[in-house]
Amino acid sequence: MSMLDWNMYREQIIARVGDLARLSPDTVRGYGTLGGAGNKTGHLDAKTRELIALAVAVSLRCDGCITSHVDAAIKLGATREEVAEALGVAVAINAGAAIIYSTRTLDAFAMHPAG
Repeated sequence: MSMLDWNMYREQIIARVGDLARLSPDTVRGYGTLGGAGNKTGHLDAKTRELIALAVAVSLRCDGCITSHVDAAIKLGATREEVAEALGVAVAINAGAAIIYSTRTLDAFAMHPAG
């Protein structure tokens, strides 16, 4: 059993972004411009960009991003195995970031007058 009805959630997100677009059209238009900028370079194919987007979405903990980029990745032919590999990269990068910030924390501790 799924934890969340992701399809319904995606539809709700789309509707709410539509509401935001009516209130602040330039904000949503600007977001669309940013999102489309990578499409114009042609260096990465669309499926690869969606797999990267999924890894970033996990790192940022953005459910709305996850549901929209899963939908796009599937439409572009991404397999479950490709998604799992991209998610493995997200796990590794987040673990690496935790290691780096752990060293920064120990440095802050060492620099503290009472440390």
